[in-house]
Amino acid sequence: MTTDPRRGSVAELSLINGWLPVVLLVLGGIALFVLFARGGRASMITIAVAAVLAVLTYFLLNWLVLTVFDLLPEPLPGTVRLWIAVGVGVFALGVGSMFASSVGRKVTAVVCTVVALATAASQINVYFEEYPTLGTLVSSDENDVSAFAAASGVRSASEATPVVTRWKGNPGRSRVESAPIPGTVSGFNARPAWIYLPPAYTSPNPPLLPVLILVSGQPGGPQDWIVSGRLQQLLDGFAATHNGLAPVTVVVDPNGADDANTMCMDSDIAKADTYLTRDVVDWITANVGVDTNKAHWAFGGWSFGGTCAVQMATRHPDLFPSFIDLAGEREPAISSDRTQTVQQAFHGDTAAFDALTPLTLLSQKTYPDSWGFFAAGSDEPTTQQWMTEVSTAAKNAGMTVTTQIVPGQGHSWGVPTATLVPALDFLSPRMGFTT
Repeated sequence: MTTDPRRGSVAELSLINGWLPVVLLVLGGIALFVLFARGGRASMITIAVAAVLAVLTYFLLNWLVLTVFDLLPEPLPGTVRLWIAVGVGVFALGVGSMFASSVGRKVTAVVCTVVALATAASQINVYFEEYPTLGTLVSSDENDVSAFAAASGVRSASEATPVVTRWKGNPGRSRVESAPIPGTVSGFNARPAWIYLPPAYTSPNPPLLPVLILVSGQPGGPQDWIVSGRLQQLLDGFAATHNGLAPVTVVVDPNGADDANTMCMDSDIAKADTYLTRDVVDWITANVGVDTNKAHWAFGGWSFGGTCAVQMATRHPDLFPSFIDLAGEREPAISSDRTQTVQQAFHGDTAAFDALTPLTLLSQKTYPDSWGFFAAGSDEPTTQQWMTEVSTAAKNAGMTVTTQIVPGQGHSWGVPTATLVPALDFLSPRMGFTT
């Protein structure tokens, strides 16, 4: 997959900015008004039931998600809960309008319910920025991506000098390709990785480039960095200011499924740490044709992936001396109940779990050769607290650290899309893009 040829078409209509979300919001308001505009006792009962269900949803949703069903390790943001509550209320209004009404009223109620639910979904998407354009909503391009072919005639090797001093050629065009990375050592069954190949990589005489390994959030998968994270667009922008140079970026899967959570650890769940540090590293070295000098490598991620990045940096500083933590957690977690996390992953052995967490390692060891970039949204106070705690511990352990707060963003893809390039700018002297 090269740069999207549909750019400028209907597919490029923004779902998070501009006129389309505003129009949907207006249409949703009109639809909601029409659903309310019905006289009679049945209508009053429907409105009362819908209002009660919406209020209960808003106040009880996190309790249900975190405690009753144990679906997520952290609460849903208030804005998201509000729009889910609106959706529940709208659905109740729509169902209520099916009773004791004419055929015309029923048809109108169905149309208005669909429009209002689409508005609620649109506003949730505006918050998370999961689907930035109409094209990403209707087609992920997953079936169009090319399979990665091992680099022919280009062998990986360790380079002592920065790539910027070794590259004088003419850039080609970037590509995004996909390849399975087998769990040869770990036995882990991962979904295919997505690989960004920079313009310099596709040139006639490519240099051996540094490597960035990325992990998406959870729930989610590697493709999220391509679609929601707009990875190719961001890295093409970085490459444009560096004569085609950017890291070969491999978005990998340490979970195996959207709803799975290995915490990027070797545990009773899976050998995810071994997969990332042995299988992934060995596969990149054997197949891609890159600079294998780990001083030029970095590991990064968003949300769950950010937590994973700090884990890799603290457990394997020899492999990943540079890392990017974008809105990561304080520590890995499966459940909001820490006891449940430890029970599922380590048979209840809290000491075994603690020994592998970043805060424990940062309190026990020093990392004078490690650099880390941290970021969080201004509207996610809990994540900011975690960022402050972990980044402070990293500084105290000898790391070179910088932090960034993204204005107007909650726990959304707006954080990584705003900070990935600044993170690479910060790490450029390490990775060899500047001297």
